[in-house]
Amino acid sequence: MTDDQLLRYSRHILLDALGIEGQQRILSTHALIVGAGGLGSPAALYLASAGIGRITLVDDDSVDFTNLQRQILHTQDRVGLPKAESGRQALAAINPEITIVPLQQRLGGSELDALVASADIVLDCTDNFTTRHAINRACVHHKKPLVSGAAIRFDGQISVYDLSRDDSPCYHCLFPEAEDVEEVRCAVMGVFAPLTGIIGTMQAAEALKLAAGIGESLTGRLLLLDALSMEWRTVKFRRDPGCAVCGPNSAVRSGEYLVQADADHESAAGACRLA
Repeated sequence: MTDDQLLRYSRHILLDALGIEGQQRILSTHALIVGAGGLGSPAALYLASAGIGRITLVDDDSVDFTNLQRQILHTQDRVGLPKAESGRQALAAINPEITIVPLQQRLGGSELDALVASADIVLDCTDNFTTRHAINRACVHHKKPLVSGAAIRFDGQISVYDLSRDDSPCYHCLFPEAEDVEEVRCAVMGVFAPLTGIIGTMQAAEALKLAAGIGESLTGRLLLLDALSMEWRTVKFRRDPGCAVCGPNSAVRSGEYLVQADADHESAAGACRLA
């Protein structure tokens, strides 16, 4: 660690639970952030400022005027710019020492699988079930920890699926994939701006704890926030032994799911849509 890094991260290093060793682990971590919107914005900003060594930021959308109410990575003068590139500029301004890889593309099938394989930690900052389940399958396949958040109206939730642990539930255990699930999107339902900041910042906190190897993650716990009353609830859950994704007989663990995933991606039916 250089003298500049010792100074920049000195307030982390002063923490007994973290110290130089924990900060060094953070500096050597590669975080994949899927979605550079309301959740991805605060998550990416805090990961960059805290010194995550490499951030791959993925979003296929461009900055829109309506995003500015909550997506704090972006500014009015960058309206029309790809969100991934806008995010790169914002993160580089905060911490020019880290590596930031912006990807403006839809992800699915083998492309998503390869990105997850290359990362140490994955943050799901998207806004639809199709994408969430695709990310979850890739994380199960490669046994990568997944930090997942969601926010709509005044309701937020966050959990961690530490798939490097054999006893950890996956996203499918808690929210089984179903064709009849109705998508609820902030474009039509609205979202309270600070709510995305609260949940996205907590995603960054969970990712940093995982990177540094400190504390206790939210694995097996779902936190639910009602921002109107500012009340939190905790729901505990376990791995489903019959889960179609992380169960012992799942095709995901063997990688066989990629054949169908690539076919879905080619037809755009299973492609990731990002916030």
